[in-house]
Amino acid sequence: MRILQKRRSGALSALYAEAGLSRSVQWGLNWILAGNMFGTLFGIVCGGGTAALVGLAGMLGAGDMEFGLLVAIPQIAALFQIPFSLLVNRTHKRKIYMLTIGLFSRLLWMVFGFMPLLSSVPSSQLPLLTLIVLLAISSACGAAINVCWFPWFSDLAPLHIRGRWLSLRDTMTAVGSLLFGLLVAYLLDVLPIDSKYIVIFLIGGGLGVLDMICFAFAPEIWTAKPQKASMRKTIMEALRNKPFMKLILMWTAWCFTSNLSGSFLTPYAMNSMHLNFLQITIFGTVASSLATVVAVPRWGRTLDRFGSKNVMLIGCIGASLTPAFYLLSTPGNIWPTLLHNVIGALFWSASNLAANSMQLSASPDESRPTYIALFSCVTALAGVALGTLCGGWFLEWCNANSWFTGFFDRYKVLILLSVVLRFGFTLLLVPPMTNENDATLQDALRGLFARGA
Repeated sequence: MRILQKRRSGALSALYAEAGLSRSVQWGLNWILAGNMFGTLFGIVCGGGTAALVGLAGMLGAGDMEFGLLVAIPQIAALFQIPFSLLVNRTHKRKIYMLTIGLFSRLLWMVFGFMPLLSSVPSSQLPLLTLIVLLAISSACGAAINVCWFPWFSDLAPLHIRGRWLSLRDTMTAVGSLLFGLLVAYLLDVLPIDSKYIVIFLIGGGLGVLDMICFAFAPEIWTAKPQKASMRKTIMEALRNKPFMKLILMWTAWCFTSNLSGSFLTPYAMNSMHLNFLQITIFGTVASSLATVVAVPRWGRTLDRFGSKNVMLIGCIGASLTPAFYLLSTPGNIWPTLLHNVIGALFWSASNLAANSMQLSASPDESRPTYIALFSCVTALAGVALGTLCGGWFLEWCNANSWFTGFFDRYKVLILLSVVLRFGFTLLLVPPMTNENDATLQDALRGLFARGA
């Protein structure tokens, strides 16, 4: 672990030296890196589809539709990014909002584990309803975080090193996710039922608080002077930005088809495949983290050399097919989960990296918070939230009509539909997108597999 940390630290120093960054900017990027690390660990516990929240919601009596709602709420709350982006552009106080609104959002998660204590009546819906309301409030406040930290990072990191910086970050956070995921799974399996969620969410919320505190030490630097442009003018400008609109269209379709079934893979593994928390973590979080550690540095170098579009196409083609492993699932069989997370992470680490890079390159410096807010709102609502709700509705509909109850159950039908749609939309929507340079897909593939790349 120490050797890996030293190697990554050396790689960061070399990257900073190549870009000629000042000591203050290097300091800021390192604090943002630390915040991202805490934020990733926070996300392992606290999020709409985590094993911890799925387990808690199941304990409170949630069904397929409620699981879908828990995943969809944070995406619907992305609408609040629009007014928050206006606020950031008008006041230029990203740090203050991270340490007030963002901090409050993370603090709320520390009380989630206490929900079962609200009622002594087993059939009561009060704990589940309270959980949903608190998730909505936390998600609404958390919308301020994205429109603050991502433009903040882009103002600190020059374009030509962003791919490699993000890949180094993803490698470090993957290692942290691996170790912390094992700890969380172990605690979920061994702690008493009446206290384990209290402990888990106190830890998760605390990590989220540390994420926000890290930004207190990062300097605020503006590449371009912030302007108080009207929302209507900025949105109309974004609608005329062809590279940006192609990215929104493609990523919205990707998020919709991914979450059509992806949001239900953890409940499916727990309830139908009968895997416990430790198995889900080892063959899910840990397996995908190891694959990410191996793959993402090479993707970062490939992205900086051959452009985001080529990396996006390769990543999306591979990632779109891997959920098909679940079509072979049986109770107690861990292989579908393992193969999906190992092979899938090799590719979705590429598509996520490319999407982050393309957001920054397609949005102008002076109005980047609004562009990012618009991107997040559209992809979260029309992509993640709508996809999840449609998936939940489909599962409930099949269950109500007793359809697909054998080996090829309703979950597998949904997974197959998702795979076909994801693959089709990838081939249709990624090729027309804009690349940063003239490199072709063949160039990227040769560079990706070249020795020493």
